[in-house]
Amino acid sequence: MNEQREYRFVIDACSPDTLPMARLAEYMGELARLLGTPDQVHFVRLEEGSAVLVQRVEPEAAPDVKERLHALQQDNPPDDAAKAFVALNRYLADDNATGILQEGGGADVIRFPGGEEPAPVTFGAFNQTGALDGVLIRIGGRDDTVPAHLRDGETIHLCNATREMARRLAVHLYGPPLRVHGNGRWERDADGDWVMKRFNITSFDVLDDAPLGEVAQRLRDVEGSGWKEIEDPTAELRHLRGLEEAH
Repeated sequence: MNEQREYRFVIDACSPDTLPMARLAEYMGELARLLGTPDQVHFVRLEEGSAVLVQRVEPEAAPDVKERLHALQQDNPPDDAAKAFVALNRYLADDNATGILQEGGGADVIRFPGGEEPAPVTFGAFNQTGALDGVLIRIGGRDDTVPAHLRDGETIHLCNATREMARRLAVHLYGPPLRVHGNGRWERDADGDWVMKRFNITSFDVLDDAPLGEVAQRLRDVEGSGWKEIEDPTAELRHLRGLEEAH
């Protein structure tokens, strides 16, 4: 019968007496995400000395956990495991600590450099003109600068507009997708990702959300457009919009 496997996460610069409970909870949450199979991974105890978080993995889940950790060592991990590693390493850096994930017998599995890593190269905020697409889901406010929020899939763009621009935008609330143009301010976070801090809308276009088949027929009806000669205009439109490869 397979035995349960334990993993120990050692934080060198902390002890159970100095590690705040809120920070402990953050480490535990990301460790759970790192190991995966959350219903079969259990926190067991916090050991003395350095702060050592001990997790027990049920036998059925042990192969999956081992495979995830191996993938991390080979630089091809699942996305959630990779994000958990980055989060744990950031916590350690903030706590001026390093960490090691060990198997129960004491063998090192993954090392977290944490505070030993050089500080990331950062760039000051900068302004840049650009465009954003999305459906207008909020417009309104009492100040001269009016919030205007656009939804693009899972992303919400938090923009601003003048009162006059807001009046023009308002008729498209929850309507067809828009392409707004304006000036954005961007900053790079500690992970190297560029984050938009604000975007001031100066103009916009209403995008055509008609079905591709209808758009294709419109194009074929235009004399001299060349679309009548295309065997599958809908597929060509999908390719032009970046939805799939052309055949």
